[in-house]
Amino acid sequence: MVGEDRERIIGDDYFDLIIEYRSNPQVIEQFENATLHIINEYYAVLHVPIEQFMNVLPNIRYAEVPLLFGLTDEVSLNASRVLNLRTTSSFNLRGEGVLIAIIDTGIDYTNPIFRKPDGTTKITSIWDQTIETGPSPEDANFGTIYTSSQINQALIADDPLSVVPSVDENGHGTMLAGIAAGNDVEAENFYGVAPDSELVIVKLRQAKQGVREFLMVPDNVVCFQENHVIWALLYCTSVARQLNRPLVICLGIGSSQGGHTGRSPISVIINGIADLPNTGVVISAGNEGNMGRHYYGAIDPDIGSNTVEFNVGEDDKGFTMELWGNPPGIYSIDILSPAGEYIPITPPSLRVGRVITFIFENTVIYLNYQLIESQTGDQLILIRFKNASPGIWRFNVYGQGDLATGFHIWLPMGNFITRETYFIQPNIYTTVLAPGTSLLPITVTTYNPVNNNLYVNSSRGYTRNNVIKPEIAAPGVNYIAPTLNHSFGTFTGTSISAAHTAGVVALILEWGTVRGNDPGMDTGVIKNHLIRGAKRRQNIVYPNRDWGYGILDVLNVFENMRADIGV
Repeated sequence: MVGEDRERIIGDDYFDLIIEYRSNPQVIEQFENATLHIINEYYAVLHVPIEQFMNVLPNIRYAEVPLLFGLTDEVSLNASRVLNLRTTSSFNLRGEGVLIAIIDTGIDYTNPIFRKPDGTTKITSIWDQTIETGPSPEDANFGTIYTSSQINQALIADDPLSVVPSVDENGHGTMLAGIAAGNDVEAENFYGVAPDSELVIVKLRQAKQGVREFLMVPDNVVCFQENHVIWALLYCTSVARQLNRPLVICLGIGSSQGGHTGRSPISVIINGIADLPNTGVVISAGNEGNMGRHYYGAIDPDIGSNTVEFNVGEDDKGFTMELWGNPPGIYSIDILSPAGEYIPITPPSLRVGRVITFIFENTVIYLNYQLIESQTGDQLILIRFKNASPGIWRFNVYGQGDLATGFHIWLPMGNFITRETYFIQPNIYTTVLAPGTSLLPITVTTYNPVNNNLYVNSSRGYTRNNVIKPEIAAPGVNYIAPTLNHSFGTFTGTSISAAHTAGVVALILEWGTVRGNDPGMDTGVIKNHLIRGAKRRQNIVYPNRDWGYGILDVLNVFENMRADIGV
């Protein structure tokens, strides 16, 4: 691509659409002066002038708008029995020969926990998607790659950032990398799960301004775009292929957008990666279970509707809601504002785009019906609020005919909205975030090993189409992890549990691939090992929506494998 194309890839004047370009070539014909950026044989990113996107918005499939991802965060190794595994002479696994990929906010590469005993870096490469001064992945054509040699030069320089200027301003990526593969610091009671593994780091770009504005995400929150995460996934797999190493990918990000059925473009691609030999993909479930951001309603057959009430906080002026109807039903809504202004029912149609204004309030609602959403075939009602009035809003959701049995509604995740915006009668289940709803990856929830209780905010399963997610629970409450000032703090959330599990998967791949005991394991095989070895309580039926198949116990995993092969 030429320099002009790169400006369209990264520039805020262009809106990104993820398209199935071979099955939907007409979408390209709607735009002038657009750039087609091919990802693989199925998907491409179409970079279109933002004013043209707004003009043809009613004709755009919702699945083509990138999902936006936020961070899934807010005594560990003993609980999973990782240290037992190190002290067992027949195992002594530390992740040697395995790559762990962290796709997140970057890394503080100067932290000593990311150095080998000789002082060189454990990081094979950093792809910083935010810097445009050096070589980038050829297919992606944005960002800058820094090699291990460059990082080693930086580590001995008086000013490391003059050599490798990539920094982690947030600390989330550094934390995940440290949990998965950091060196032990006994004085701080910190132990990386797989300290001899090496790291592949991707620092993700912040989402484009136009996409943020369309999906009403505040400017001051960390927010990543689906196509940028897809490029990161493909980059990490290419690095592992070039180095001929087994790979673990850890994703501590999530999105409440989409149908919660694992059918989005990133889910399709991540399933393909998870199915590769010598590869494990681990994803956090999210922290949405107790946040009041999911509603499930059953249509009362006697009255043909269900009433939804939700509170809008003072600071949440702009946000989105997504209503997904149970197939094959047809659904429609009316609206009652906090001031009592009533908007009558909007009849369903194949595609409806309506702008709703109010007489007594400054609120504007953009209402979009898609009777057959392209990825799932189910009905989607997308509701976008601008200048939302605080207080209690009410929707009546109507079902047409006896096939309209029920529906789900999701509010945005994480800090995309405040805790003052929530459903009055929420449902804690079906709150696993994308791409944790993808079929093949290992989706991880969080428990507290001190009292063996599930973390109260952990997202619960299953997916909307009843795929069992999450599969496993791992430590993630008050977990000791590195901070940006080379010290340590305690952290809680499902991304911590995902990083912990990613380290465990690296140990399994060291045993299976590097040591040759079971080469070629893919994520499905690794997942089954984790499930078989999980700890389960007698008074709980498994699998279940809270715990999946049980609590991670890596020593039991290896004891089962050893028994299977007769060692």
